[in-house]
Amino acid sequence: MAEPRNHRAGTVRKLIASSLVLGILVGTLAAKASAQNGEPKTGYAPINGLHLYYEIHGSGEPLLLLHGGLGAGQMFSTILPELSKTHRVITVDLQGHGHTADIDRPFSMDAMAEDMAGLLNYLKIAKADVMGYSMGGAVGLRLTLQHPEVVNRLVLVSTTFSRDGWYPEVQAGMSQMGPAAAEPMKQTPMYQLYASTAPRPEDWPVLLTKMGELLRKQYDWSKEVSTLRVPTLLVFGDADAVRTAHAVHFFELLGGGLKDGGWDRSGISTARLAILPGLTHYNVFSSPALVSATLLFLDAPISAVSRNAEKP
Repeated sequence: MAEPRNHRAGTVRKLIASSLVLGILVGTLAAKASAQNGEPKTGYAPINGLHLYYEIHGSGEPLLLLHGGLGAGQMFSTILPELSKTHRVITVDLQGHGHTADIDRPFSMDAMAEDMAGLLNYLKIAKADVMGYSMGGAVGLRLTLQHPEVVNRLVLVSTTFSRDGWYPEVQAGMSQMGPAAAEPMKQTPMYQLYASTAPRPEDWPVLLTKMGELLRKQYDWSKEVSTLRVPTLLVFGDADAVRTAHAVHFFELLGGGLKDGGWDRSGISTARLAILPGLTHYNVFSSPALVSATLLFLDAPISAVSRNAEKP
């Protein structure tokens, strides 16, 4: 029996919503913007069987910038000029995304984190600040947990430490991601970005299949997060796809918000929390407010974010 048209339309809408949840509303990113400090250096790094595409913008302290699911490094083109004024920003296209061709390996946050450790080593960067959005934030978190020695400071944007951090309707949308969405989603900006950059645009259904398998996996990294000592900034929109209660719990796991900071700031932990007003999961990654919060954190004297490093 043929599936009712309104049911198919509803399914497509949910599939599109699930993809947006991982930060792939590229909106107005019709063209790749160069940083104000000149054309970026580009290359491919042979890491773990992949040829990882990367770009380096600007100069200064290294900042590894990780995109959301079904996106690519260029989704940050609106904020790159400001970030690269004071930092050497390294964008990378994760496995099967953007310019980086897929390999015969399931999508895994742990594996992608190892790819990032390999990339930093390849670029001869001993230690870097790391900023990740949505899926890229999860990769950045896993990188920090698996290789804390290579991360100076960590910025996580619209990122969860467990699957139940997403609102229930978002989890439901994630569960429907798969190859059936390939054809309907060719009408979206996400496919347009992929088709314009991917070495093999015909692998679009493969990408959605692997993303669906990843999104349906349960995870809970709360115990590991509670051991983290790297100074960390959490950023969310006040209308995010991540539950506000989860954002606060994340902050508390990192040692933040557990007591009064004190008049002398002696009670402030290494964690910071920014809830940006009027922003959603789908526009926070391109917001000037995100840039301001991030640079304030990254450019602060190290003593300002290392006080009271030991959590209660």
